[in-house]
Amino acid sequence: MAFVFGSSFVGGRGAGVQTRTSSCRRVGVTSLEMKISVAVVGGGPAGACAAEALAKGGIETYIIERKMDNAKPCGGAIPLCMVEEFDLPPEIIDRRVRKMKMISPSNRTADIGRTLKPDEYIGMTRREVLDGFLRDRAIDLGAKPINGLVTEVLVPEGVGKYKIMYSDYSTKKSGKGEQSSIDVDMIIGADGANSRVAKAINAGEYAYAIAFQERIKLPEDKMEYYEELAEMYVGDDISPDFYGWVFPKYDHVGVGTGTVINKNAIKQYQTAIRDRAAERLAGGKLLKVEAHPIPEHPRPRRVSGRVALVGDAAGYVTKCSGEGIYFAAKSGRMAAEAIVKLSKNGEVLPTEQQIKDTYIRDWDNKYWATYKVLDILQAVFYRNNGAREAFVELCEDEYVQKVTFDSYLYKKVTRGSPVDDIKLLFKTFGSLIRGNALATPDTPIAVIDTKKL
Repeated sequence: MAFVFGSSFVGGRGAGVQTRTSSCRRVGVTSLEMKISVAVVGGGPAGACAAEALAKGGIETYIIERKMDNAKPCGGAIPLCMVEEFDLPPEIIDRRVRKMKMISPSNRTADIGRTLKPDEYIGMTRREVLDGFLRDRAIDLGAKPINGLVTEVLVPEGVGKYKIMYSDYSTKKSGKGEQSSIDVDMIIGADGANSRVAKAINAGEYAYAIAFQERIKLPEDKMEYYEELAEMYVGDDISPDFYGWVFPKYDHVGVGTGTVINKNAIKQYQTAIRDRAAERLAGGKLLKVEAHPIPEHPRPRRVSGRVALVGDAAGYVTKCSGEGIYFAAKSGRMAAEAIVKLSKNGEVLPTEQQIKDTYIRDWDNKYWATYKVLDILQAVFYRNNGAREAFVELCEDEYVQKVTFDSYLYKKVTRGSPVDDIKLLFKTFGSLIRGNALATPDTPIAVIDTKKL
C-alpha cells in the first residue's frame, strides 16, 4: 500500500524508488505500474456499497467516515427488493411490517396491507446496524477505512490527483483529530446532504427538508401493537408538506416528522405527532433525539471531472415518501460499477463525459419516472388538509394499495389496468371534493425572520 503526495510515489512496495510521476498518468492511457485509487467520502449505505463494488473490482479503495457508529435520524424503512439485491442477512431487519395505518387530519384511518403476499414486507432497520454491516462488508473485501472528518477537497487541474484534507480520529482519544491528507485519482462523494465533496465541485444547491425523530422505548404490551405495524400521519399540524411516522424498531419505535417549507417549526410539528399518537406511546421512555437535513431533488451537477456524487450528496431522496436508503445504496453501487468498467478494473482513468454517459445516464433512465410520479403525488395530495383527507380515503382502495406496494417493494413504476386507472381518476376527483368539504382549513404559516433569531 502507498499514499501519493505531489507528483511522486512514496512507500509501499518498492519504497524509496520513484516508480512514476504525475506525467505518467493520462486519461485513457493504461498504467501498468499502479492501479488508480478512489476515495469514497462517507460510510453510509451509498458510500459502503460504492466501496464494496470498487474493492470487488480490484481498485485501491479508501472509505472515509467520521462516525463509525453513526445513527442517522431516519425512519429506517427498506423495500423488499433491497434485502435480496444487497444480500442482507435476516438479523439486519428489526421488524417486518405487513400492515400500515394511514391517519388523516381528522383522524380517519386507512388500513393498508391487504394486497401483500405472505412473503412480502417492508423491512425496518436501525441505521447504525445497517450501515455498520454494509461498511464492514466493504472493508472485508479490501476497502481501507479511514476514521476521519473531511475538511477540504482540493481539485486538481487536468489529470492531477485530488487531495483530501481530513481530521484523523483513529489514534486520538481527545475530541480533536490529527490533521492529515490523502491523494487519490477519483472521488465518490457519499457524504450526505451537507456534502463537502459537492461544495468542492460546485455541484449547486438544492431545497432540503429537516427530519426530526425521537426514539422511544415502549412497554412490552405497547410494542406488541407495533409487531408488524407502522403508522403514518398527515395533517398541517404534523407537517405542511410531509408526513409524520411511528415506525417500529428492535425494542423501540422511531417517532418523527419533517418539513421543507417551515423548518423553524419542526419541534412544534414533532410535538403534534407525539400528541396524535399519545395513547399508544403512553409510558414510553425517550432514548434519543435526532435531526438531519434531507435533500428534496437531485443537485444540478452530479459529476465533475473524476468526482461523482451518490446518495443524499447527489440529492437522491424521493418526495412524498422521503425514501432514500435504497436509492443511496443503489446509486453508490451503480457509480462504482461504472468506474470499475470504464477504468478496466483500475488500469485507466475515466473521463467526466464517460462517467456521465454511464452512471448518470443509466440512473436517470432507470429512476426518473419514479421521482417524477412522487413529485406529482406530493404536489397534489400534501398541499392542504382537504387533499390529505382525499389521500387517506384513496389509500383504502385495494387497487391503489396494490399499485403502491408493488412500486415501493420492487422499485419500479407499476403499470396497472387502463380501465382501473380511469376508475381511479374519477375516484380521485370524488375524494378531493369530499376531503375539501370535510377538512378544517390549514393554519397559515408564520414567516419568521431568521436573522433576528
